[in-house]
Amino acid sequence: MAVRKLNHAVLWVRDAERSAEFYARVLGFEVTASGRGAVFMRAAESLNDHDLGLFSVGAASAAPAGSRTVGLYHLAWQVSTIDELVRLHRVLSDSGSLVGMSDHGVSKSLYALDPDGIEFEVMWATPPSEWATFHGGLVAPLDLAAEQARWSGIET
Repeated sequence: MAVRKLNHAVLWVRDAERSAEFYARVLGFEVTASGRGAVFMRAAESLNDHDLGLFSVGAASAAPAGSRTVGLYHLAWQVSTIDELVRLHRVLSDSGSLVGMSDHGVSKSLYALDPDGIEFEVMWATPPSEWATFHGGLVAPLDLAAEQARWSGIET
């Protein structure tokens, strides 16, 4: 038996309702269930029961993962087109949560922080037929306008 995909992620957050509002506003997630300090959300085009679970822990300090301990670095949410990534660039920039952008060859990525400082990635995958032209481990600056000019209208 082999793992096929990531079905959902669950995050401990200071305030699940506040985080749910953020994920709804910037990524378009919808609430599927909530109560008792927990909120479950689904991405707009997902067939999952939920893609994100948020559990309130109240007052808490930021997790030191990556700086002093091991732990999760980030989650990556995939969009279908480069045009959607460009739209999300504006949304994330306007919300003040955008912290970086990278061109990985096989994917084009935006990095942002949620209200608790948890990093997430929003990415668009280039067509698989192009992957052989990219070298593994590529991390280059992302020229979003040039990528949109090249890939606009192509869905992956």
